[in-house]
Amino acid sequence: MIINLEMFWGRWRRFWLKTFRRGYVQKMESTRKGDFNPCPHEVLDPRDLKYYENQGGYYWDEQDDPFAYRNRLPFAREGLAELIVLSTLFFGGMALLAGLILATKISGVAAIIGWLLVFTLFLFGLEIVWFFRNPRRMIPEGAGVIVSPADGTFDTIDEIEHHEYIGGPAIEIGIFLSIFNVHINRMPAAGKIIKLTYRPGKCLNALRPESTRENERLEIYLQTPEPTLRPILVQQITGAIARRIVCRLKPGDELSKGDQFGMIKLGSRTVIVFPKEEGLEILAKPGDKLKAGSSILAKYASSDKAD
Repeated sequence: MIINLEMFWGRWRRFWLKTFRRGYVQKMESTRKGDFNPCPHEVLDPRDLKYYENQGGYYWDEQDDPFAYRNRLPFAREGLAELIVLSTLFFGGMALLAGLILATKISGVAAIIGWLLVFTLFLFGLEIVWFFRNPRRMIPEGAGVIVSPADGTFDTIDEIEHHEYIGGPAIEIGIFLSIFNVHINRMPAAGKIIKLTYRPGKCLNALRPESTRENERLEIYLQTPEPTLRPILVQQITGAIARRIVCRLKPGDELSKGDQFGMIKLGSRTVIVFPKEEGLEILAKPGDKLKAGSSILAKYASSDKAD
């Protein structure tokens, strides 16, 4: 529903810009980079690329993006539409209901039920604000450090004898994200994006072990810089409530450890797979509460020069 609202708003916004702000449209066109339009609609400014950043093509440098400030807000840029619409509905409904109760001066059981509904709407609104928060994180320094790509609970750890992408033995760690966790994903290590693979699937409860294999997911294949060139795989996996994966990455992108790259909306799982090497130390354990970008999962003993 909210995506449809965004698309509807986008059509009217583009009409308004072309009609009344032609100078702005020309300015944005002059600073636009890329050689093709990845969207099924016109691209007048960076807002039109919201769901298509990972398709390549048009883009703007940060200094030319008038909306770059949204990356520095205390809320996830990818969730601003949901935050505005849903919080308005819940808090607005709460205010209207409270006003109605006070205006009609109802009492007794009806008043109790009414105020319970007001409180429920307040809690739902508060959860929406809490869910889309974007707290600052201290990214740990150090060579060979692998940080958590997601907030949540360290749920599973498995040793894989041979992983196709890793090219040998690997460690797989599963992280469960509840509706109360931050859902922004971050890079587990500095690296270059090799490829992205979307796999359709089910939307099972993220607490069920089989959800890791059967649910809809986006797989992000990356490689750390020289001299290590370690392959790492991160999977964004949907859940019973979470049905939307957002990822702004595209092949060739180079990011630093802890950089934000997307989010999964409303409860889900994130899985990370990395090489099992001699001297690898796993520093987290099942049951630990993890924070994306700041909680250290593992550390390699080798002296990496770039991380």
